[in-house]
Amino acid sequence: MIERRPASQVMRLKRLGSLHQCRLSFMRQLTRRMASENWRFERVAFEINDAGVGHAVYRTTGPERSYSLVAFAHDLPDDLRSDRVIATAWDTTFALFDGTPSAEDISRLADNVPLQEAGRISESELTLSRANRSVRLWTHVVEALARGNQPDPDQIEAVGYLMRTTAVYGSGKFGAADRETYAERAELHAPFQAELLTVYLIRWFVRDLVEQMAQVVGGPAAVSLDNTIAQQLGIGNSTGLGMAPFLINHPVLLNNWIMAREEAIARARRVEKVSAAEIATFKNLFQRSQISVARWRSEHPLQIDKLAELNSDLTKLETYLSGDSLSDPSPWDALYRWSEQQLSDEGQELVASLMLEPYPEDTDGLGHCMSDARDNAHALDGSQSVSDTKRQLETAFGWARDVDWNVRENCARAWYVSEEKLEPRLGERFQEPIAYYEQPLAPARDAAAALKDLEGWDTEAPIADFLDQHPEHRHTIRRAQVVDFAPYSEIQDNTISSEVMPIDMLRAKLSFFGATHFDPRSDRWVRICMYAGAPYPDQLTPETSDLWVYPESAS
Repeated sequence: MIERRPASQVMRLKRLGSLHQCRLSFMRQLTRRMASENWRFERVAFEINDAGVGHAVYRTTGPERSYSLVAFAHDLPDDLRSDRVIATAWDTTFALFDGTPSAEDISRLADNVPLQEAGRISESELTLSRANRSVRLWTHVVEALARGNQPDPDQIEAVGYLMRTTAVYGSGKFGAADRETYAERAELHAPFQAELLTVYLIRWFVRDLVEQMAQVVGGPAAVSLDNTIAQQLGIGNSTGLGMAPFLINHPVLLNNWIMAREEAIARARRVEKVSAAEIATFKNLFQRSQISVARWRSEHPLQIDKLAELNSDLTKLETYLSGDSLSDPSPWDALYRWSEQQLSDEGQELVASLMLEPYPEDTDGLGHCMSDARDNAHALDGSQSVSDTKRQLETAFGWARDVDWNVRENCARAWYVSEEKLEPRLGERFQEPIAYYEQPLAPARDAAAALKDLEGWDTEAPIADFLDQHPEHRHTIRRAQVVDFAPYSEIQDNTISSEVMPIDMLRAKLSFFGATHFDPRSDRWVRICMYAGAPYPDQLTPETSDLWVYPESAS
């Protein structure tokens, strides 16, 4: 039987940095649920003045409860607009309220949400966020609509969003509700559902706001944004180093994401005979993927090279699909094996994602397995034998024995937390005095050190005896002990080498969100687009709720 791909193949940074969205992506899980459960949406308040300043409230109601986006629009001078996390002012700020806010709640939020980190929200709020305009496109769209025209499609395609978020905080940050207080709600059980619901509602607000400002400028001549153009627009996001350590700090959660995807891929590869309808679905979405890739823009040399490879891959795949190979026995397994020999990592992972699309019944249920529900997953078992611990370390980090950790290039970087913003940073170990502040984000180096210190220990002794003598290895042993039930928990690469590319970690995480059109701005931060192509609430139906991520036409 075809098994899941091994961690030694999947968990390399180069491959993780080539992942694409798929049926299990969290945005698609959310839109499918909202449509299938017939969630209701309403704009409760829109008190925005002619200067574009004020607040609005957007409410959505599911089978059991409601959530409300409370949005604040500000008059931000151009010289204060910044994507940096150290910014102190934004064009718009938001909170996702648990239920329907009262006038008192809105007043309290008005005093705090615009301040972001400098303010405080409460357990009544699930998220805190902010966004800035893409100034050039925003101005163009307002001016076009004000004159009674639609914006230039080329400019829409080149940018893809009117606003981009610079943070969507949740899970207890700045006073918001802890995830454990709502994690068992069916609609929020999958990872990051509260945060992605926030972004979905922000997109609705942004459309309303740009049309409002066009109305202010143009008066009776102004028109609304064409639905087709509006649907093409998503919400941008600027994501930096603050997100990169997340995958290292949440090994069980990372495992659950990867394992669900790998199980779905294995299930597709096990299909022995494919129906005509399944072939048609795959080929249709492949063609729509070609359109999406053609719209993908980046100015970063790394991504330009990867896009060139991906376009070459698409040409090869188009030739492969022109024959009758999908009618042969076990065609998905054959296709995947062919991709391993012929395509880049980008192309292989796109093929893997596309293979899941004809099989919602085999794939979508795995979304329920992607949260981290094991409360005791990181409890250290001191009674475990040294032998078992060494086996676990070898399984996840045996490759790290071959790295010479005394060579500067192999430990050139150090992760630390900035004092000013309490955000992760990556510094040069031998150029800055940061070693003292280093965070435990080099698990491979630490595992190699633990394995070395374990040499000569009685293999039947409890690991607690070893840790009594070497307490510095506690965090490493704790990580190793999850490997038996979480084989994809560890990145199998050096996270502190001079060659490490943090954007690979960002890409991996954001692909599971469902992001597309990754645009690295350096090796440490990336811009993406979320919900581009998604239906707005008044267009959301079971028929439109899922495949929106694949554009239907090149126009």
